[in-house]
Formats: sequence, structure tokens, C-alpha cells
Amino acid sequence: MDEYIQESLALGFIQPSTSPAGVGFFFVRKKDGGLHPCIDYQGLNRITVKDRYPLPIMTSAFKTLQQASVFTKLDLRSAYNLVRIWEGDEWKMAFITPSGYYKYLVMPFGLMNAPTIFQRYINEVLREARDRYLFVYLGDILIYSQMVDEPVTHVRRVFQLLLENYLFVKLEKSMFHAQTIFFFGFIISNSTLCMGPAKVQVVESWPRPTSVHLIQHFLAFTNFYRRFVKSFSTIAPPLTTLTRKASGRFCWSTETQQAFKKLKHYLITAPILQFLDAELPFIVEVDASEVGVAAVLSQRSGEDKRLHPCAYFSQRLSPAEQNYDVGDRDLLACGRGVETLAGGGKTPIPGLDGPQKLGLHTAGQAT
Repeated sequence: MDEYIQESLALGFIQPSTSPAGVGFFFVRKKDGGLHPCIDYQGLNRITVKDRYPLPIMTSAFKTLQQASVFTKLDLRSAYNLVRIWEGDEWKMAFITPSGYYKYLVMPFGLMNAPTIFQRYINEVLREARDRYLFVYLGDILIYSQMVDEPVTHVRRVFQLLLENYLFVKLEKSMFHAQTIFFFGFIISNSTLCMGPAKVQVVESWPRPTSVHLIQHFLAFTNFYRRFVKSFSTIAPPLTTLTRKASGRFCWSTETQQAFKKLKHYLITAPILQFLDAELPFIVEVDASEVGVAAVLSQRSGEDKRLHPCAYFSQRLSPAEQNYDVGDRDLLACGRGVETLAGGGKTPIPGLDGPQKLGLHTAGQAT
């Protein structure tokens, strides 16, 4: 702790304080064995107005990655500490240590709005590259390139933008010009997407939830990877229903256990998804039940022209929609499946396969 305090004082990140406020300070161990400073700002966070600036959704980047063949991953160094605390508010950042009383002059970890403030900042810094050849989530940057001669140009430009704003990367955690890369829980290549093995192991060892909070944690995790799960919305309801029940006895039923085991099974055996090539024909297969609709987007590729899944979609029906007859539910599944999975496609969909053949459409015309 003394080493961290002296280093932060030398860098101008903190200074001695006489603030009337003060919170606890401690370290947690990081995956690489290092120590990560944590400050208990719970009291301050409770009276802070939440910044609603949106954090990016990783799955929104998949469409732009479809034609990429070379990837570079950058990890920013001490990024939060390069955002200055509003002048006059530094006293609120005070913390207590055995060696003294200090306050942050720069943004520390632990503040409720720290992620959104930094995301707004880094989005502005990298604005010209975002969505063209770059995806950034807080301190993690993914640069993707299509042509062989593009990666060097892209990486140099990103480094230039970072240096102009005094942002630096951790070389030991960065990867350059790779054809396959691990990013944000996914293994991404030039044509496929799959869950990282560490995430699969997490699912395998996930114990049965014993509280509503633990169910919410499990559902948040599985929902992030729902594009790998066929009929997610028709499997998960027993679990989601349990989170909505009034406080009282926690009841784990046979139905809930089956849903939990089924979601785990689908994630452990999750398929490798192929990135959609919008220039080639693709197939959307749909299905509808009494409680939900589902669809899978597939495309033929490789020398054998086998059909490979690109994405799964599912949605629970509203009470009114559950009253639809079989044909109307099939049409609803068709419309939502095509709209969600194949929106913006340029080529005809050869077939929409459900309980009934629903005809030939184009992605831009299907309703």
C-alpha cells in the first residue's frame, strides 16, 4: 500500500487531505496476480445522480466484424486516472489508509459514474475510427481490418489518436495483427465466433442458485451469450419468473431445475457460429410454440457447402400473442426472426422453414 501511495503522489494522482469525508481503502488481487486498488464509495454513490450515457453492447459489433480478417487488441494503461476530478469536488474523493489521509485528484475506480464518464471520453477520442474499423469498451480496444494492407495503417492511426490525448497501452496485454483473438469473452476469427473456454468452464462449475440475487447473476451471464442458445426465451421463464416473485420463501422447483440444467447444457455445448456473408444466400428457420417464437439464421459455406448456424433468436410471447392460432404464431415467428436476424441483408432468403413453408421473401421486404 505504501508503494502505491508514494507512486500516486509522485504522479499527481492523489494528495494529502483534510476533507471531512473519508472512506476505506483496500486492494483486491487481479487475474494476473497484481493488486487492484478499491475504495468504498458506496455512500457517495447512493447520493450521486446516475449518468445515463450508454455503454456499448459487444454483440452490436458482430455485424461490422463479418468481413474482418486481421485483429489487434489494445488494453489501455491506468485509463481512469487520466480523467480529472471536477475542481472543487476533490474533497469527496478522500480515503483513509494506515499511512495517512489522502484524496484523489483524478477519477478512481469505485465511482458509480466512472465507467460512463470514461466511455464518453474514449468515444470522443476515437470517434473517427469507431464503427469503421474499431470497437472500444472502456479500456479495451479492438481494431479489425479487412484488407492485408490495412492493419498497419489502422493501428498507427489509433496510436496517434491515443498519444495526442496522453493515453497509453499495456504492451504485455495487447495483441497485434492476429487472425484469431480473444476479446470480451469471445474467440473471434475471420469467419467464426465462439465462447471462450474460460467462460465454458464457468458455466460447467456454476452451482445451483440459492437466492433471487444469484439467479439474476446467472441469467445476466447467460443472456449475454443467448445468441448461442436455441430457444433461450422459452427455456428461461421458470428462472425469470422466480426473480419476480414477492419476497418470501425461495422455492426451487423441478421445472426451475430443468431450465437451469438445460441452459447450462446449451452453453457448454454451444456451437461455433459463422459470421454472415451478406452477399450469399442464407436461410432463416422459424418455429413457434404456445409460449414463444424462435429462429435460427444459417448459411452454407466451405467446400462441402454444409449449413452452419450464424445466430439464434428467441422471444417469449405476450399474453395477447399467446392467444394467436398456430398459423398466426408461425407468421409472427417468421416476421420477427427475419427482422432480427436478417435485417439489412442484400440477397433473397431461399426458404423460411417452420411447421409450414412460409414462402420466399427478401430480407428487406419480409414483414
